[in-house]
Amino acid sequence: MREACDDPLRFTVPYSHFVLFGMMCALGASVCFGTATVLQAMAARAAAESGPGGDTALLLRALRQWRYLAGLALDGVGFLLQIAALRSIPIYAVGAALAASLAVTAVVASWLLRVRLSRVEWGAVGVVCAGLAMLGLASGTEGEVAGSTALKYAMLGTAVAVLLLGLVGGRLPERVRPLALGLGAGFGFGVVEVAVRLIDDLDPGALLSNPATYALLMGGGAAFLLLTSALQRGSVTTATAGLVIGETIGPAVVGVVWLGDRTREGLSWLAVLGFAVAVVGALALARFGEAPGEEA
Repeated sequence: MREACDDPLRFTVPYSHFVLFGMMCALGASVCFGTATVLQAMAARAAAESGPGGDTALLLRALRQWRYLAGLALDGVGFLLQIAALRSIPIYAVGAALAASLAVTAVVASWLLRVRLSRVEWGAVGVVCAGLAMLGLASGTEGEVAGSTALKYAMLGTAVAVLLLGLVGGRLPERVRPLALGLGAGFGFGVVEVAVRLIDDLDPGALLSNPATYALLMGGGAAFLLLTSALQRGSVTTATAGLVIGETIGPAVVGVVWLGDRTREGLSWLAVLGFAVAVVGALALARFGEAPGEEA
């Protein structure tokens, strides 16, 4: 049983209920992000068809469409669910669930955009679900180890590096640019995942003095910029593959090594297998990193 806890961001509930709550939040975030991708793609396509214009004009037209606004709202809800999940279960489980948003995008796109999924892609959706089921069975609650000051500054340094990569990304060779920018975006989102765990006091003074606060803001902002640039400048599949790798493996290692994330006793092998299966399945669906257009 998981009893009272000093962390005001956690709940006092039995152990099994706590893990179930965290997994449901992580899966809910995945559904929100995956569905938002399709809605925003539909709005962006409609905005492009309604008239010419640069990126700013297209964005302004998209913002007048309910699908785009609904997508933004889902992104917001997804982020709140992600925070709740990160305060409940290990980072490795949350990261794999977020990567599974590609499976959600694939399924929603097949319905709303009439995108034809191949048998391999439908199989990949099933593989992702199987991996998440294994993770759900094997996951424990989040680690009890408090993040050190050194780790907080390390996350801030990583966020700065991601931002610098965004500034020079356009000068990278075309052959490696999508992968590098996708990996950078993944590292940025990974910084957000770890930083959420490193913020243990919501008092304004504590937030302003915590390096993890700035790592979260800078890492998230830089990640969005890099991902946008990666999707515009090269292969969506390559960029998304880099994103999935960057936002899952690194944060998972940090959670296990430095934050004390563990599995249920005797089920470490199942957690490792489930994590690998979920990530491999997501990589097989990497072309849905940017929802494709409608097919005839």
